[in-house]
Amino acid sequence: METILTVNQIKKRYRKAYALNGISMHIPKGSIYGFVGRNGAGKTTMIRIICGLQEPTEGDYTLYGINSSDRGISRVRRRMGAVVERPAFYTDMTARQNLEMQYSILGLPTKDGIDELLRLVGLADTGSKKARNFSLGMKQRLGIAIALCGGPDFLVLDEPVNGLDPQGIVEIREMILKLNREKHITVLISSHILDELSKLATHYGFIEKGQIVEEISAEELEKKSRKYIRLRVSDTEKLARAAEHLETDYEIISGTEANIYTKLSVTKLTEALSAEGCELFSISEHEESLENYFINLIGGTKAQPETGDSK
Repeated sequence: METILTVNQIKKRYRKAYALNGISMHIPKGSIYGFVGRNGAGKTTMIRIICGLQEPTEGDYTLYGINSSDRGISRVRRRMGAVVERPAFYTDMTARQNLEMQYSILGLPTKDGIDELLRLVGLADTGSKKARNFSLGMKQRLGIAIALCGGPDFLVLDEPVNGLDPQGIVEIREMILKLNREKHITVLISSHILDELSKLATHYGFIEKGQIVEEISAEELEKKSRKYIRLRVSDTEKLARAAEHLETDYEIISGTEANIYTKLSVTKLTEALSAEGCELFSISEHEESLENYFINLIGGTKAQPETGDSK
């Protein structure tokens, strides 16, 4: 599989601490690569390095077949667009004026494409409204539009839906999918909203303590994700005794709800519950979420998935 970006054992040290500690990753061409990690795991540091905003302490990476130590890396990096940490734009300018300014900065000979970009990100009707008066979602979309100036085929987005309301999240999601499917743009996206990321990503890289602990396609993840049944019962203490008698893997959710992860016949399960004097109220099938997979992978707790990192 052809890769846009290959990272090879990159380390980044700040004083005595390593923000990245030998990270390796591979972003396939045409993918939407979900970059998943806890707060401080090193995602933003990695993104800043591949965007040329920081230099690694050790290791290297290859972008479009050009090594990071090669003089040509600056040239191929022009094929990238990025929104790192927060969108950057001129607050006293309109959306169109911001795009015109970016075209000038890039040295593009004409302003062709600005109208299409504004339509693409849903800002075609903002007219003379200054960017300072945009909603948070509009500001995010403007930042992405600026990143798309020059026609990049690799887009890097650091927490693009952070702080958005549900409608804003849906709008950003649909735009990213459109860019990927219709414009064939490869996307690297970090996000702490794992449920939302699961609706986008074709591949994942899970980072913990500055290292990639697993890279996996969405298709492979679906096969590996545990399926389970959710039970609502009269007493989960009694359910636990029944589950242990059946030698099954289970998780107590509350005083009345639990998950069973081992495939069992309903008959055996109900008989075991009945033997313990536990009444079964409901049963439903589920599949392990991306959040649970991530938590199980790194051995964390549900309070730990990240909320955005500065490193």
